[in-house]
Amino acid sequence: MSDTRTLNHTEWECKYHVVFIPKYRRKVLYGQIREDLRGVFRRLAQQKESEIEAGHLASDHVHMMIAIPPKFSVSQVIGFIKGKSAIHIARTYGERKRNFVGQHFWARGFFVSTVGRDEERVRNYIASHEAEDVRLEQQSLI
Repeated sequence: MSDTRTLNHTEWECKYHVVFIPKYRRKVLYGQIREDLRGVFRRLAQQKESEIEAGHLASDHVHMMIAIPPKFSVSQVIGFIKGKSAIHIARTYGERKRNFVGQHFWARGFFVSTVGRDEERVRNYIASHEAEDVRLEQQSLI
């Protein structure tokens, strides 16, 4: 089973496990922001011809497995996603509706790891992380 994709003169399969956090690791990714960011991340990835294959938004960090074509660098795509999503959050949930050039919502940097033969392990890790967050949220409600 090959999961390769093609460009004009290239056949590729480049997947990455990426983790990034809000500034000061604030627990701000919940409720409507969390639901809104899922769609925003997917649209922004599509603009860079990339696809988010799996992902989870915890209250204080973001996990995603993303396929990025070799004509883009990982830092270029993740920087684009973080920058544009910060502007979207500020315009939607902040006070300033216009002329916003980006307060720093996301912390600088990110973790990235290539996904090759470990793809199933990364998918399971992201899924188990999501299940653990749900379990912890249920405990806090009791």
